[in-house]
Amino acid sequence: MISLWSAVGRRAVRRPQAPVMYGLIALCCLIFLIGPASGLSPAYGSGDELLAAQRSYFRHWGVIPAELFEGAPRAALTPATALFVHGSWVHLLGNMLFLYVFGVMTEERMGRVEFTLFYVGCGYLALLGYAAANADSERSLVGASGAISAVLGAFLFLFPRARVTSLLPFLFFLPLRFPAWVVLPFWVALQWLAAGRASSGPGVAYLAHLVGFGLGFGYAWARYGRATRVKAAPAPAPEGENQP
Repeated sequence: MISLWSAVGRRAVRRPQAPVMYGLIALCCLIFLIGPASGLSPAYGSGDELLAAQRSYFRHWGVIPAELFEGAPRAALTPATALFVHGSWVHLLGNMLFLYVFGVMTEERMGRVEFTLFYVGCGYLALLGYAAANADSERSLVGASGAISAVLGAFLFLFPRARVTSLLPFLFFLPLRFPAWVVLPFWVALQWLAAGRASSGPGVAYLAHLVGFGLGFGYAWARYGRATRVKAAPAPAPEGENQP
């Protein structure tokens, strides 16, 4: 999951339309609520029975690197199914917060169809990249972090000057507003440092975050880097004067 080191917000003159982003949030929340990770369904039992159900659920729908490259068709689908499965309430809420904040403007810029393909494609490749780097791992990997990191990467390229309100722990959680080109590279640096210290035990797939972010930024650069800039129309000349 994305480490929730800040609470972020955005400022917009009008409210953009982002039905795909809202649909993704709703789908992830629904899947979580009816699954064993939420602990709300009595069908999965409690105690050790619930823990066993959670492990089985994650292994079925999540990515298991050691199985992914064995050629089984079902395993090849898991980097897609894992995008909609989350391991805990904190995991789900942290990811959905980031998707909500950065997904609205990104979807509006890309369009619904392109944003959908971008989200699923980059998320799949991010999990695939993590699995390739940990090919012997038997741990199951779930979560939308790779896809959401790609959204962050695209957002940084598309809206580098958009203001992000951050709550920094070392400043006593004082809310401060910074442009995206300051906040998001700082977030990437944290992921890079955490990935270097990550162990093989249970934890956060920081490498998937880095792969996803790079994919998202690279896609936005390749897709929109040469977009024609619209020149502002000249101001009307004062009455009685000729315009050039």
